[in-house]
Amino acid sequence: MKLLIKDHFPNLTVETTKGTIHLPDDYKGQWFVLFSHPGDFTPVCTTEFVSFQKKYKKFKELGVELIGLSVDSVESHHEWIKWIKENIHIGIQFPVIGDEDKKISSTLGLIHPNAGDTDTVRAVIIVDHKGNVRATFEYPKEIGRNIDEILRTVTVLKMASIKKVFSPANWPHNEVIGDRVLFHPTEPLDPKKDKEKGIYSLSDWFVYKNIDEE
Repeated sequence: MKLLIKDHFPNLTVETTKGTIHLPDDYKGQWFVLFSHPGDFTPVCTTEFVSFQKKYKKFKELGVELIGLSVDSVESHHEWIKWIKENIHIGIQFPVIGDEDKKISSTLGLIHPNAGDTDTVRAVIIVDHKGNVRATFEYPKEIGRNIDEILRTVTVLKMASIKKVFSPANWPHNEVIGDRVLFHPTEPLDPKKDKEKGIYSLSDWFVYKNIDEE
């Protein structure tokens, strides 16, 4: 199985460093980011976990939970988390799924047998409050994830769901409209009145506004 955008996240019961979790039901009404890593006690994964933890507060402020996963055991996760705490002085607070038998990883399509490997890839699955997949990323082993980009993606997706807007490239630092957002107007454009309301347009199909404008 390979999860695609708009798929419903499958019902799974998983064992984690924080106990048993039922996905996605235990997060009903809340978004979560499930990310897999190739293995415990590996350098790139360690830096990713530290970065995720340093951004954990920002994810929580958005109402988003983090969940890690690899084909290591829960006991291995605990030992690795202990190592991170003792050597990098960062306490990992989010749950990490143990998957020694690879059932969870296989169900979610996180192992690529054609690559000649049995470890989980660096995947990211963003799931919304209804249990639906909203975005997926994959990275090779050689590249550590950009956690800021994952946080940016969640921010934009939640903003889009609530305010019915969409982001330009590199938001909030777009080269054309800066930190403003794009949207489809429901009323005819009136450049003079629109500008007073913080609404701008380059054409009838390229319309943008200040993010605080409703």
